[in-house]
Amino acid sequence: MTVLKSSLRNFFAHKGRMALSAVAVLLSVAFVSGTLVFTDTMNTTFDKLFATSSADVTVSPEDTEVDDMPANGRPESLPAALVDEIAAVDGVKSAEGAVVSISVTVVNSENENMGSTTGAPTIASNWTANDLKSMKITSGHAPRGPTEVMVDADTADKHGLKLGDELRTIAVTGDLTARISGIAAFTVTNPGAAVVYFDTATAQRGLLGEEGVFTQVLVAADAGVGDDELKRDIASALSQPYQLQTAKEAADAGREEVGSFLDVMKYAMLGFAGIAFLVGIFLIVNTFSMLVAQRTREIGLMRAIGSSRRQVNRSVLIEALLLGLVGSVAGVGAGVGLAVGLMEMMSAVGMNLSTDDLTVKWTTPVVGLVLGVFVTVLAAYVPARRAGKVSPMAALRDSGMPADGKAGWIRGGIGLVLTAAGAAALFAATRAAKAAEGSMYLGLGVVLSLIGFVVVGPLLAGVVVRAISAVVLRIFGPVGRMAERNALRNPRRTGATGAALMIGLALVACLSVVGSSMVASATEELDKSVGADFIVQSTTMGPIVPQAQQALERTPGLDHVTEYKGVDAKITAPDGVTEDEQLVAADPTYAEDLRRETVSGELAAAYGEDAMSVGDGYAERHGVKVGDTIEVAFAGGRTAGLKVAAITSDEVSIDKGAMYMNITTAARYIPADRMPQNMIMFAKAADGQEKEAYTALKKSLAGYPQYSVQNQTDFKEDLKDQIGQLLNIVYGLLALAIIVAVLGVVNTLALSVVERTREIGLMRAIGLSRRQLRRMIRLESVVIALFGALLGLGLGMGWGTSAQKLLALEGLGVLEIPWPTILTVFVGSAFVGLFAALVPAFRAGRMNVLNAIATD
Repeated sequence: MTVLKSSLRNFFAHKGRMALSAVAVLLSVAFVSGTLVFTDTMNTTFDKLFATSSADVTVSPEDTEVDDMPANGRPESLPAALVDEIAAVDGVKSAEGAVVSISVTVVNSENENMGSTTGAPTIASNWTANDLKSMKITSGHAPRGPTEVMVDADTADKHGLKLGDELRTIAVTGDLTARISGIAAFTVTNPGAAVVYFDTATAQRGLLGEEGVFTQVLVAADAGVGDDELKRDIASALSQPYQLQTAKEAADAGREEVGSFLDVMKYAMLGFAGIAFLVGIFLIVNTFSMLVAQRTREIGLMRAIGSSRRQVNRSVLIEALLLGLVGSVAGVGAGVGLAVGLMEMMSAVGMNLSTDDLTVKWTTPVVGLVLGVFVTVLAAYVPARRAGKVSPMAALRDSGMPADGKAGWIRGGIGLVLTAAGAAALFAATRAAKAAEGSMYLGLGVVLSLIGFVVVGPLLAGVVVRAISAVVLRIFGPVGRMAERNALRNPRRTGATGAALMIGLALVACLSVVGSSMVASATEELDKSVGADFIVQSTTMGPIVPQAQQALERTPGLDHVTEYKGVDAKITAPDGVTEDEQLVAADPTYAEDLRRETVSGELAAAYGEDAMSVGDGYAERHGVKVGDTIEVAFAGGRTAGLKVAAITSDEVSIDKGAMYMNITTAARYIPADRMPQNMIMFAKAADGQEKEAYTALKKSLAGYPQYSVQNQTDFKEDLKDQIGQLLNIVYGLLALAIIVAVLGVVNTLALSVVERTREIGLMRAIGLSRRQLRRMIRLESVVIALFGALLGLGLGMGWGTSAQKLLALEGLGVLEIPWPTILTVFVGSAFVGLFAALVPAFRAGRMNVLNAIATD
C-alpha cells in the first residue's frame, strides 16, 4: 500500500512531464481502436445489406461467384422455365426471375459516369418484389417499358439526377437509353454502389442479349418452412445441378467476399499502428529514464529509510501502469472519434457509411487497453530496473546528474554484430535467384539491421552528431558548441530519441526508392518493348464493349488496331502436367505492339494456325521445346492441340510468362457467346499522323467515358501518378509514427530543460541571453532530428536497394534513388527539430535566474 501511495504521489507530481508520453500512448491506441471500430462498422453495414436483400433461397448457375464479372461481359443465365419449375415445389411461396449485371457503365446526358469512385460496382437489374425488402420507391414509379429506368436515391443525390433525366446504360449487348421514371432509396445503408432498375423484358434484352433467361431465381418460403428445408426440397426437385444458397449462405458469401478486402485494409492499418507503438516505446523509455535520473537523490533516500529494490522497481512500474491506463482509456475514446471521422471521409468520396451502424465491440476497448498498458509497462521495465539499482548512497549526491556519456562497449559490440548480420542478410537478398528466397532474406535483413541500428545508436551518436555539428552548428559560435555538447552529454538518450525518428524515415526512404525504381523500370520497359502508339483500357476494370471497339476501329489515321483477350484454359505439357493458365489471344499485330525477345523460334509463327508461344520459365519447368504440342482445354470451349512455335524470354515486367496465340485460333475453339471481351486494346498511327490519330481516338471514344485513351507519355504519367498516390497514402499512415517521434523529441528536450534547471540558471547568470538560450535548445533539437534522419534515410535506402534487386527478378531492373525526395525529407527533419524545440525553448527562456540557481 505504501508503494502504491508513493507511486500515485509521484505520478501526479510529475503529470506534466508525462503528458507527452500519455499523448503518444493515446495516439497509438486511438489508431488501433479506430481501425477496429471502422472495419467492424463496415462489416456491420455490409452484413445488414446482404441479410436484408437476400432471398430465402437463391438459385444461380453452377460455380457462380459473388460479384463475378464474366470475361465475356455477360452473366451466366438460367432458362425462364426454371422459375415455374421452382414455384411448383412444395414450401415455395413465390419464385421470381432476376437479371443482375455488374458489367455495365451508366452515364448521364452529359456523358458523365454515374458509377462510384470508390471501387463499388455499378449494378443494373430488373425490379423485383425481393427488392422491396431493401428498397423503397420515394418518388415516381418502377420502370414500365424500354424507355424507363429507376435509379437509387444516393446516386441521384450525388449527381443531381431527377425524374425525367436521361440515362444511358452501356453493356456488351448494346446501349440502353431511358429516362428516369422513379427514384428508390435504400432502407439500409448503401455502401456506395450505383444501382439502376429496368423492367424485366428490357433487362433481359439489354443486359443478357435475349429474352426468356434470368441470372437468378429468387425464392420466398411459405410460413413455417425453414430455408435449409426449402433448399433441400428445391435441389431434389431440379433435374440439373444449380447453385442453391439460403439467405444466410448468400449473406455469408457476400460477407466473405467483402471481408477479404476489409481484412487486408484492417491489418495494413494495424501494421502502421504497430510502427507507432514501436516508436512510442522509445519515447516512454526516455521519459522514465530521465525521471529516474532526476529522482536519483529521492530514490536514494527511499532506499536509505528501508525501501527494497523490488519496492522501488514496483513503484516505477505502477507509475507506468497508470500512464498506460490514462493514455489507453483516452485513446479508446479518441479511436471511436477517429472511426467516425474516417466514415465521414469515406462518405465524402462516395462510400456511404451511417453512424447508425457504428459498431464498438467489447473486444475493441479491451484490445486497446491491454495493448496500451502492456507496451507502456514493457517500455518502463528497463528504467524501473535501473531505479531499483540506485543505492542508499545516492541520497548524498545531487539529483538530476546526467548519465554516463559513454555508450557501453558491450552494447555497441552487440549492435555492430546485429547490424553486420542484417547487412549480410540484405546482401544475400540481392543475390537470391528466386523471389521467395530473397524475400525471406530481405525480411530478416530489415529486422536485424533495424535492431542493430537501435542498439548501436548511442555509439553512432558520438560520431554522427559531431559530423553534423561540424557542418550545421559551428557557424553559430559558442551557442552552437554548447548545443553540440548537450546532444553528446548523454549518447544513450540522444540515440533513443533519434531512433524513434529513424524508424519512420527509414520506411519513407525505403518506399521512395522502391516506388521510384518501379516507375523508372516500367518506363524503360515501355521505351524498349512497347511499339504501339496508343493504349485503350477501362478505368473501371470492365471489358471493352463491342460498340466502343467498333468506334475505335473506325477512327481515321490508324495503321492498325490490335485486339487483346485473356483466355482461361487448362494446358497439359508434354510431360503430362496440367495447369490452369490464361493465354493471350491477340491479333498478329500485337507482335509489333509489344516487342518480345525470343530464346527459340519466331514470335510471328506463334500467331499462325493452331500455334502458340510459351515463356522460357514454363518451357524450362516442363521440358518444352519448339515443335512440341501442348493440349489446351479452353474454358467454355473445346480442346485443341497447339504447336509451340516460339519460346519467349521472361526477363521482362510486361506480359511476364505470357503465352501468345492468334485470336482466330481461340475463336475456332471457343463459341462466340463464350469468347472473352477485350480488356485492353492497342493502336498504331499511320506514319506522320500520331497527333491527328490521338485527337481522333479521343473523339471516337468520347461517348464511352469508362475508357481511357493514352499515348506512351500518358501511360507513363498515369503509372507514376498511381504509384505516387499509393505512396502518399502510406506516407500519410506513417505520419502517425513520425508525429509520435516528434513528441519524443519534445519530451526529451522538455525533461532535459527540467534536469538542467540549475545549469541554465548559472549560464544565464554569467551572461547568456534568453535569445541565446532558446537558440541553444533549438539547435540541440535540430541536431538530434538530423541525426535520426541521417540514420533513417541511410537505412531506408539500403532496404530499398535490396528490395529493388528482388523486383529485378520480376523484370523491374532499374534502381533509381529519388534524391530530391531524400534531400527534402532530410531538410524537413531540421524544421521538425525546430518545431519540436519551440515549447521547451520558450519555457527555458522564461526561467527566473535566481530560482533556477537555487534549484536542487
